[in-house]
Amino acid sequence: MKRDGFTLLELLIVMVIIGILTATAIPQYSAYKKRAYDTRAKQDLLSIAVAEEAYFLDWETYLPCSNASCTALPGITKLSKGVSVQVQGDQSSFVASAYHSSGTGVTFTWNSEQGGLTQ
Repeated sequence: MKRDGFTLLELLIVMVIIGILTATAIPQYSAYKKRAYDTRAKQDLLSIAVAEEAYFLDWETYLPCSNASCTALPGITKLSKGVSVQVQGDQSSFVASAYHSSGTGVTFTWNSEQGGLTQ
């Protein structure tokens, strides 16, 4: 009599292999998501920097702002969800910082006197 199908040992081996692959994939995916959130914070920071320069062309000063108040800058309608921004500006320069609450915890900094992203 011939039986078709898998033995219990073969099924266990497949389950162990799937478990190993899952154990390595989940931490990689989590790290990937955190880096993506950091990229979102950097992109918002770049948008703020461009908007500050546009504001400077009209008013000859840089606008200090934080989070939702940065929507007063030209072209900024809202920030990405989870991104916090802080901008200190005066007559000649501005320093902006941004981070994402779900990111790696790094705060990114844009300094207009030093030429851009200084992190």
